[in-house]
Amino acid sequence: METRAATNVRLNSAAQTPRSAEAVLAEAHRIVQPAQRAAFEKLTAEIRHVAGYHAGWWDAQGRPAEESGKAVRPALAMACARAAGGDAAVEAAVPAAVAVELVHDFSLLHDDVMDGDELRRHRPTVWTVFGVGQAILVGDVLLTAAVQQLSTQPTAGTAVRTLTAAVQDLCAGQWADVAFEQRDDVDLAECLAMAEGKTGALLGAACELGAISAGAGEQAEDRYREFGRQLGVAFQLVDDLLGIWGDPAVTGKPAGSDLASRKRSLPVVAALRSGTKASRRLGRLYRGSDELDEMDVAQATELVEAAGGRNWATTEAERRLAAAMDALHAARPHTDGAADLAVLADLILQREH
Repeated sequence: METRAATNVRLNSAAQTPRSAEAVLAEAHRIVQPAQRAAFEKLTAEIRHVAGYHAGWWDAQGRPAEESGKAVRPALAMACARAAGGDAAVEAAVPAAVAVELVHDFSLLHDDVMDGDELRRHRPTVWTVFGVGQAILVGDVLLTAAVQQLSTQPTAGTAVRTLTAAVQDLCAGQWADVAFEQRDDVDLAECLAMAEGKTGALLGAACELGAISAGAGEQAEDRYREFGRQLGVAFQLVDDLLGIWGDPAVTGKPAGSDLASRKRSLPVVAALRSGTKASRRLGRLYRGSDELDEMDVAQATELVEAAGGRNWATTEAERRLAAAMDALHAARPHTDGAADLAVLADLILQREH
């Protein structure tokens, strides 16, 4: 999906050599991780051990391990701070960047339990190693730690309200996602609303919190939030595409795992609602109750594509990116921060895991 050139033209950026997405993520990692580790040091030893395993800092025995997370949300928070207030605003956004990463980890810990996922980032999920109760409790602790990150900041009231509202939207989106598994009548509007809550809310909060840290003002903060929410829907669309067509060696999840569990992801719902012969065959396959076997998954993959689900999701992701960039333009960002946000947006659409 080639979007970088179009995005850079839309930004009208004057930067001669915009940084790569890898450089933007590396800077966020370098600045945010010490603050995140400091937050973990305040936890009890048992909870810190499990949280650090989930973060990829060590293995189940506590031995150092190679991290595999991308820290997209912290990078977005810091890039929005730079876009709204220049380089001087970046340091002020560190607590916000840590907070959104802690909320992200909270959501992943709980999602893995609810979905029964046994792999995360190429290794066993927390609940399979330490237990379901432990995974839930550590997620709860990380959520409270996220609020603590913001509670001592000059903008604490606004920042905490922004984060907690996003968590409520995230949980509502996750609730809908779980409920869809029991329904045969899910439509695309519902599915897109679910994605905006489940994924868009936290990306929107990351961007808004970065702008709040920079003192951008309410109107600009709203536009940064809209940028993040639209980008979040695009992120979910790409995630759903990878859940069907991604390479397991890259994604760290079994091929077609979403189809095997009859998950009504966005490409699947688009396919089911297409009114085609392939959609009717896919519907019959999805009406069963047993997990689909390897041959069924292969057939379902072909049917989703034949019914137009893959093409619709790809096109909708590009449309959401365009909407995100329109919101970013309206915020009148500083050039360097805008360029960082552009490469992060492109990374989301072009990623393979």
